[in-house]
Amino acid sequence: MPNSHIKRLVIVGGGTAGWITAAVMSRMLNKTLDITLVESPNISSVGVGEATIPPILILNNALGIDNADFMRKTNATIKLGIEFENWKHKDHSYMHAFGKFGNDFPFCGFEQLWLRGRNTGDSTDFWDYSLNYQAAIEGKFAPLDTIPNTELQGLIHAYHFDAGLYANYLRSFSEQRGVTRIEGHIEQVKQDSENGFITSLQLENGEQVEGDLFIDCSGFRGLLIEQTLQAGYNDWSHWLPCDRAVAVQSKAEYPIQPYTKATAHESGWQWRIPLTERTGNGLVYCSQYLDADQAQDQLLENLNSQATTEPKHLRFLTGRRRSQWLKNCVAIGLSSGFLEPLESTSIHLIQTAAIRLLKLFPHNGVKQSEVDEFNRQSQQEFEHIRDFIILHYHATERDDSEFWRYCNNMSIPDTLKHKIDLFRDTGKVQNPTEALFSDVGWHQIMIGQGIMPTDYHPLANAMSQAQLTEYHRNLKAIFQQVVKKLPTHQSFLNKVHGTAH
Repeated sequence: MPNSHIKRLVIVGGGTAGWITAAVMSRMLNKTLDITLVESPNISSVGVGEATIPPILILNNALGIDNADFMRKTNATIKLGIEFENWKHKDHSYMHAFGKFGNDFPFCGFEQLWLRGRNTGDSTDFWDYSLNYQAAIEGKFAPLDTIPNTELQGLIHAYHFDAGLYANYLRSFSEQRGVTRIEGHIEQVKQDSENGFITSLQLENGEQVEGDLFIDCSGFRGLLIEQTLQAGYNDWSHWLPCDRAVAVQSKAEYPIQPYTKATAHESGWQWRIPLTERTGNGLVYCSQYLDADQAQDQLLENLNSQATTEPKHLRFLTGRRRSQWLKNCVAIGLSSGFLEPLESTSIHLIQTAAIRLLKLFPHNGVKQSEVDEFNRQSQQEFEHIRDFIILHYHATERDDSEFWRYCNNMSIPDTLKHKIDLFRDTGKVQNPTEALFSDVGWHQIMIGQGIMPTDYHPLANAMSQAQLTEYHRNLKAIFQQVVKKLPTHQSFLNKVHGTAH
């Protein structure tokens, strides 16, 4: 089996993970690969991850998807960032806005110029220099690659959408490209007696589904990667203690705002994700400090509009599979691990895993070197996102509950401690080039949560004080003028969706 030609790909599980994987593989490899997806009618998807980050556009473009058609068929809205309320302390808010801030100098990021200005008495807010932030709070949006008559970056966006509709959209896309869907419950996973590789799946109706490479998109249970191959799990709950969520849908709110909202509560946080026809809401919390009934009550009491569904309760354990590719099985989606949806990375991790597998696809059989490289990249990606999420919890001034006191005082990974120390001492962030969250993303969370550097880069002294003041004033004026001329996000949606809200 390890040296055999890979001709049959079997995906176990549908939902967002299964159908993204099927779409990527069928779009790129349908002429050389027979693709089958097996999903059970008895198992519903989690279906709460409805916010994305900008790389979703890369996926859509690679698949050849028309974004307007995609938006109409998934009830999508625009997302320019995530507003964090009550994280630093109560009654404080900031935004992780997509895109660049200000305008960088050669070898000197804009944040260094802002830090110099701040150290010499300039009181302007860091977010004054984010076009995305200014557009978001004004409820504005239009496609804008660059600011007219400048080389400055325009608006960078992602989407909010209905994850169930998105899965159906990609199912249709995949089936048109030759993916065979089989509906049925898997009764037995059969393995090669010598090497332990998976050979086939036996369904409860007796049907055998044979394959050369198997993708586990079966969700938290990890039917193949864990229940069959026993890959093991790295538990990160001591750093990310939230282990429960309750989700509910509510009526849409108009005008629709172009950003996600994450509001911190006493023992966790609440999300609000605006779609065209409804709003997605949920409370992520730690069961050590809050029980399920209390969490449900807290969520329902803090909705902005009337609930339209019954609350849905979820359990999870933050962490990752020790091997996300083991033998001839690759785990993608919740079966590979779980990082809570604070920074909307769940769908992105599905996307990157599918693309990573595509790049390392074992054409002439599974090679351990490819398996090791896939697992190395996956581990690095998960740990980078893990640290970014931990930062939100740990860098806080809140001490009003046991939960926040624990987060404030807990030990953190050495990798994160180094990033915090480096930024506090120098204003610098050193990221690997392939890291998901850019330097400016880290800057926003650290500054937003109260970590302020005590120094800045000497290159920021290249301008005189008068030049620096004028430079900042001109940038602010440019952003304000652009935002003033933008149409509202609601009018953009009305045009795309053919509505009149």
